[in-house]
Amino acid sequence: MCEPFIRNYQYNYIRNQADSVLHALRSVGDPKIVGSVRYSAQTKVAELFPDVTDTRKMTLESISELKTAEDIQHYMQALEPYRIEFPPITEQQIRKLFPKNKKLKLPDLTQIDFRRISYLSWTDISTQKMFLVYHTGGQFVGVEGRYTATHKKSYCFVCSTYEELVLFTAISKKRPAHASSDYYKSVGNYVCMNGQECNKNITDVSSLETFIHSVLG
Repeated sequence: MCEPFIRNYQYNYIRNQADSVLHALRSVGDPKIVGSVRYSAQTKVAELFPDVTDTRKMTLESISELKTAEDIQHYMQALEPYRIEFPPITEQQIRKLFPKNKKLKLPDLTQIDFRRISYLSWTDISTQKMFLVYHTGGQFVGVEGRYTATHKKSYCFVCSTYEELVLFTAISKKRPAHASSDYYKSVGNYVCMNGQECNKNITDVSSLETFIHSVLG
């Protein structure tokens, strides 16, 4: 029986490393350089899972043996059973994360493949609001803010991929000591307009976690 251990962003990272091996095979004529790329990919993937020592480790390390696009496809398919789902969440749980929003528009949870997301996001066009749900420290947290379309492409702060972005701005709940009653601070950054694409590209959650912490404290 397969014990899942690969989170969505880690799976994406592994895929990128596999693609780098294939790119080297197709574009580099020096076997030593190709060998270096293979070793680098194997090392980087192993560093993601220092505690994995069983047959799963052998499966991961076989990234250094890839030779064709078909090999990559088979390699990634072999990792599918090891993918960890984003923790199950109900509509009631989501509503509790945003108690002040009485008319909260909810995403269709039945249409989401939770193995393929690192965070849950959706927008409400009527209110120009964006919502993020993340799981950290054994619990769900939610961030609500306004989004402004940029109508241009640039690099998303979450997935570092060149995509069409929106400016997402949320009011920070962190307050300095002795702050006045009318004090507030907004925190903003540019994020993918399409959350599904962002989840497909994300390879590291540190920037997302930093943003959430800056809002929620």
